[in-house]
Amino acid sequence: MTQILLPALVLCLLATPLWAQQGPAPGPPADPLRTDWAGLARYAPLNQQLPAPQAGRARVVLLGNSITDAWPGADPAFFAGAPYELVGRGISGQTSPQMLVRFRQDVLDLRPAAVAILAGTNDVAENTGPYQPQATLNNIVSMAELARAHGVRVILCSVTPTYEFPWRPGLGPGPKIVALNAQIKAYARQQHFVYLDYHAALADERQGMKAALARDGVHPTLAGYRVMEPLLQQAVAEALKQR
Repeated sequence: MTQILLPALVLCLLATPLWAQQGPAPGPPADPLRTDWAGLARYAPLNQQLPAPQAGRARVVLLGNSITDAWPGADPAFFAGAPYELVGRGISGQTSPQMLVRFRQDVLDLRPAAVAILAGTNDVAENTGPYQPQATLNNIVSMAELARAHGVRVILCSVTPTYEFPWRPGLGPGPKIVALNAQIKAYARQQHFVYLDYHAALADERQGMKAALARDGVHPTLAGYRVMEPLLQQAVAEALKQR
């Protein structure tokens, strides 16, 4: 009986299409917007169109999340009137590992004189997984080291204050942000990078953002950006003096 079944089984397998033996037939190509975890496609066309930095006018890249992303639209006059070229490269919702992945194409390849790195808010909000303070600091350190290795002056920004994330309540971000900022500040001082303290200027008594400066407790209004702008100008001026 076994001798009869085995040849029949072999014939059945041979008659089965190869794709069925290997698994289901392949589907359509994946949507690149859904698989582009680091947002590499977001600024790729703009990066290609961006001309080389002008002689005598320093280029400064602002790398960050939604706070950086919304800034040029909130106050375009500030970006247009700066004595240096401000290039915004913020992506809403991004965490520090995502920024690190795109750091070369969205910062280094643009040949800036300086970069201001504003990262950490969405790490604390656990947008891409559980918050690990050392991992976040490591990502910021890696970006700073990459910039220094390529002759780009570094501005490390404090994480802006938040009492509660509307999209993920209950995490108690205030003290976590204060602790992360202390680490960023200590690292900046150790490495002689410019430390830009947005937190002190924006925070209220609850370690959140002042109500008059934020529309949702996280994202600055125009009034909030107007508080941040002179601080950025001062930090850029300090960074550009460094050799």
